[in-house]
Amino acid sequence: MMETLQVLLVCSLLLVSVEHSESGQCFAYFNTTSGECTQDLGEAQKSQCCQNPTYGYRESDGECQFCGPPVWSPWTSWSLCNILCGGGVITRTRKCFGKSECENPKEKLHMEPCNSTCCSDKEGWAMWLEWSPCSVTCGGPALVGFRTRKRVCNSSPECGLACEGPSEQTEKCESLNKCPVHGIWSGWSQWSQCSGPCVDKRSSNVIMPIRTRQHTCSNPAPSTDTQPHGDSCPGDSSEQQDCIELPNCPVDGKWGAWLPLGPCSVTCGQGLQLSNRKCENPVPEYGGKYCEGESTKTSVCHSPCPVHGVWTNWSNWSECSAACILQGEIPKRTRRRSCTNPAPSSNPAGQPCNGEDSQVEDCTRLPYCPVNGNWGQWSSYTPCPVTCGMGQQVKTRTCDNPAAQHGGKECPGTSRETLTCSTNVQCPVNGVWSDWTAWGECYSPYEGRTINCKTSGGKNNRTRTCLHREHGGALCEGDQLSEIRVCYDVNGCPFKGKWDGWESWNYCTPPCGSASKRIRKRKCKPDYSEYRPTIRSKVATFVGKPDCGDPPDGIKSERQQCNNAPPC
Repeated sequence: MMETLQVLLVCSLLLVSVEHSESGQCFAYFNTTSGECTQDLGEAQKSQCCQNPTYGYRESDGECQFCGPPVWSPWTSWSLCNILCGGGVITRTRKCFGKSECENPKEKLHMEPCNSTCCSDKEGWAMWLEWSPCSVTCGGPALVGFRTRKRVCNSSPECGLACEGPSEQTEKCESLNKCPVHGIWSGWSQWSQCSGPCVDKRSSNVIMPIRTRQHTCSNPAPSTDTQPHGDSCPGDSSEQQDCIELPNCPVDGKWGAWLPLGPCSVTCGQGLQLSNRKCENPVPEYGGKYCEGESTKTSVCHSPCPVHGVWTNWSNWSECSAACILQGEIPKRTRRRSCTNPAPSSNPAGQPCNGEDSQVEDCTRLPYCPVNGNWGQWSSYTPCPVTCGMGQQVKTRTCDNPAAQHGGKECPGTSRETLTCSTNVQCPVNGVWSDWTAWGECYSPYEGRTINCKTSGGKNNRTRTCLHREHGGALCEGDQLSEIRVCYDVNGCPFKGKWDGWESWNYCTPPCGSASKRIRKRKCKPDYSEYRPTIRSKVATFVGKPDCGDPPDGIKSERQQCNNAPPC
């Protein structure tokens, strides 16, 4: 028995703990018109959240609740007549928001009779319009799209209930057409061999060897079995490039005419002292053969002369070291040349070529590389912004480490995080005036004196109360707790007068069920000519319902059935 009691005690404590720890969502603003909560502060217990009387609180499975004193929402607009053809009712409602009941808690539904004339067969929806085109135009069963169609309500606004259901429908659809495949180039092939071994400058038109490379529109190839066909690859399928790094072709020399006799003029090798001729028709170039035979008719000066180095033409620029410009790092490209056009002789030693055999330059025309954004450090949380109740602290970070640039991705995630803070201090609740009470009976200012049906003046009053003030909140604005006015007591008093139409209908009572009715009364306009209009210089009021006798038809009130009221 003792063990059973201990188990029950533990279960009870666990239940209490669970109930106490249950929490909902706290909001910094509650809309007393719509009943909606906004400006989410985070999870909190109701007792904490509602320390601030302007906040809203929502349990995990419930509607938003107002933390402040009770207040009525505005009345809704009148509904449409609940019957399309014939007698029905229209209604309007309001809601009470707050921690306790509003004044006159039963006054939340008004109902009045209506007579709907929406009896025509033409009322209601028109035929559905055609379906819109499918949102996808190709792709087959694997790609699902949507299409919509609409219809129009032919009814006037007051007959809107004749159009029940949606005005638009959406359904899935697919296209049986295959999507066109647009062509993409394959990678470039390797460069071909140059079309010749050297640059031919023997004629007036220089013949420069070339090399080529190709790529094909096959990665993928454009589709031909779709409608429309796929687009072909832009640009050319091949490229060619001059082989400017090749040496010039050798030019063999030919003798010119013999010269008159003269001294030997060479400084190396063997010279001619008598008649000579020059190998200049043409001069041998670029390693071409010198003229065959003797250049003189007598003695020959023959000693090898040094050959000085000459640069070849520059090669084409290489590919850039990267495809785009990264921050602070500009890609480079190079080109080269060689001292082989001709190369300097070794014996006797010729002079080497002057200058560098390579050049490097920046690839400044490339696009910038995309830079994906990265978050900077989180800031510290801001101080709790409230001095009572609950608030929200905020910390932020910036996408600047680095910032996204040149088409790079923005930072993923959020730039702002919040933290709920609680002061555990109850906020002041300001006072709110109650409604004025109804005016009381008109009584004589002199105790024991009766003024009913007499021309002697009296007074009556009404009062109000400052409600819901708590925790040092402000008093209600103004200090008038009561109002007093001068009056005459004419309740039940017979008067000469006339019946002057009808008072307004009251609302249907009760506001539901088959017994619901409304009432209006005849309006009696008595002759008050024997009464002074003022009492002690103040405008007098007539209090009570005077008796004007019976109307000519004997009917003092009318009742009207509120047909087709909703069930209670």
